[in-house]
Amino acid sequence: MARRKQKASIKERIAAWWPARTKRQAELRKQKALTVFKVVAVMGFLAGTGAFLRYAEGYVGQVKPVEEGDLVLLNVPTWVNWDLKGRVIAAAGGDRFPIQADTAEVVARNLASVSWIDHIQVNVTYDEVRVKALWRKPVALLKRGSSQFYVDADLVVLDPIPMPKLPIVEVRMAAQGLPPALGSVFDRDDLAAAIKLIILLGRMDAEISPKNPLLEQIAYVDVTNFMGRKNHSDPHITFTSKDGAQVQWGAEIGEWAKHLEAKDEEKLAKLYTYFKQHGSLGAEARYINLRNPQDKVPQPTDRYRQ
Repeated sequence: MARRKQKASIKERIAAWWPARTKRQAELRKQKALTVFKVVAVMGFLAGTGAFLRYAEGYVGQVKPVEEGDLVLLNVPTWVNWDLKGRVIAAAGGDRFPIQADTAEVVARNLASVSWIDHIQVNVTYDEVRVKALWRKPVALLKRGSSQFYVDADLVVLDPIPMPKLPIVEVRMAAQGLPPALGSVFDRDDLAAAIKLIILLGRMDAEISPKNPLLEQIAYVDVTNFMGRKNHSDPHITFTSKDGAQVQWGAEIGEWAKHLEAKDEEKLAKLYTYFKQHGSLGAEARYINLRNPQDKVPQPTDRYRQ
């Protein structure tokens, strides 16, 4: 006869059930703890975000645009004096402007009439109106009756503002006709030849004689006989020093071979050798002829570049 299966006692049943119940409770406690952690993390994130937004709002309030800003001229060359800066500031409309959307356009439009600057860029920040431009450096002075004007290396006409620290040399030409408008290009071959020589002498001064520039001793450059218009045998270009010496340069730069003259670098060598020896152009002579070629010419520098 089969044996009846013995029933488990209540104690045994409880003992078998308890570990499972304990395991489920542990899992529930773990889930609750994870949920609480997530809620706390979200609340912390929201609180931090709110604090950051309040800080950012306060910072933006501190750096918000002011009502007016100063006019600032950027990258101004060292040769520009206060008179010229004042002229530019006055043309712009003053030294303070409202910080608003159309300020840059207004300032740029006002400055467009100033012949001394070009490629004008105006940038408005939260507290400044910044102007960046190309400043035109005068090289030569031209006179016509009681009027006079400057030209730069590109032959652009500038109104004359006193520039005592710049070696601006007068150029004398044949009849000029009507004076050109400010800011326009005075496109003349004789003027271009004079400007080319002035720039060359200025470069030589910087390399050879920076403490006693020869260019500062020149009263005027004469190109009235440019290309032999008056007399083909006379020097096409001459210049006269402030102490009365006339220097016969000769043909235009680069044209020496056509007229059987000394090379341009030979002319420079003779000129600066004499100048270095005597300290001025009119110390020992009233006429200095640079046109005649020589077999041996003392070279004061080997850095000359035409």
